Amino acid sequence: MTTVNHSPANHLERVEAPGSMLTRTAAKALAVLRFATGSVFLWAFADKAFGLGYSTPSAKAWVNGGSPTNGFLKSVDVGPFQSAAHAAAGTWWANWLFMLGLLGIGLALVSGIGLRVAAVSGTLMMAAMWLAEFPIAQHTASGAPSGSSNPLVDYHVVYAVALIVLALSYAGHTWGLGRRWAKLPFVQRNRWLI
Repeated sequence: MTTVNHSPANHLERVEAPGSMLTRTAAKALAVLRFATGSVFLWAFADKAFGLGYSTPSAKAWVNGGSPTNGFLKSVDVGPFQSAAHAAAGTWWANWLFMLGLLGIGLALVSGIGLRVAAVSGTLMMAAMWLAEFPIAQHTASGAPSGSSNPLVDYHVVYAVALIVLALSYAGHTWGLGRRWAKLPFVQRNRWLI
């Protein structure tokens, strides 16, 4: 019986071992998923920060004094967190936390470093957004249909699961800086940074 060391430093050996759960093709597919997911976060950051004219017009860009959280949180019209969302909408701390989260998660995913931190923070962000949209509710506070197409699993849940899978599979080691990052002494001492 062959024992395979599952440490991050031996990730390549695990990929190439006969009977391995993660093939080279799967590792490459996870790298593509990592880059695509990171691009979603970075695009959201760039559009809200600079008003690229897609979901955020230039006049409402963060750099022009707009609020990246005001539109979404003020429009929450369903669920038990409606008043909390309205209270947080447009506040300096909500804007900064949201924008730093988008930027940090996006950079971590695209570079392939710090995927555990990105997975935890991204999952928390997605959970907060899921709770704000509250897809369980069939009707808004005014009684209109909520428009929810699935009461449990929506894109927030899918992004959170993708982040967790990417972190657990060391997806940053393929076409990313994850392998080099994992060898740094301070990362070796603080394994949660992988």
